[in-house]
Amino acid sequence: MSVSDECKQKFMELKRKKTYRYIVFKIDEKLQQITLEKTGAPGASYEDFTTELPENDCRYGVFDFEFTTEDNCQKSKIFFISWSPDTSRVKAKMMYASSKDRFRRELDGVHYELQATDASEMDIEVIKDRVS
Repeated sequence: MSVSDECKQKFMELKRKKTYRYIVFKIDEKLQQITLEKTGAPGASYEDFTTELPENDCRYGVFDFEFTTEDNCQKSKIFFISWSPDTSRVKAKMMYASSKDRFRRELDGVHYELQATDASEMDIEVIKDRVS
């Protein structure tokens, strides 16, 4: 499974320039390639990101989570989320599972990784717990 150059470029823009709050990636089965599906503006929320993930299909997502530390410092951490709902097709789950590690390695600069099969596994509280 290859990764489109656009995926890598958009991730670098999120990481370095803060051009996006999130990016959603999908596997194009015909091309056998991971492609860009959607991006979220810098002002987008985590809820905006989660609503972009389909109920019945797998996706990869990257979210730039900004928070304030106890010392009142602004920080941000990049999360890689592998979304594989129970209701998605078996073939899709297998493709996403088998290509996840390679894709994740292409995205240099991810701080945390989550694997979710339902919304509760990637709730905003789960994200907050990871950074605290």
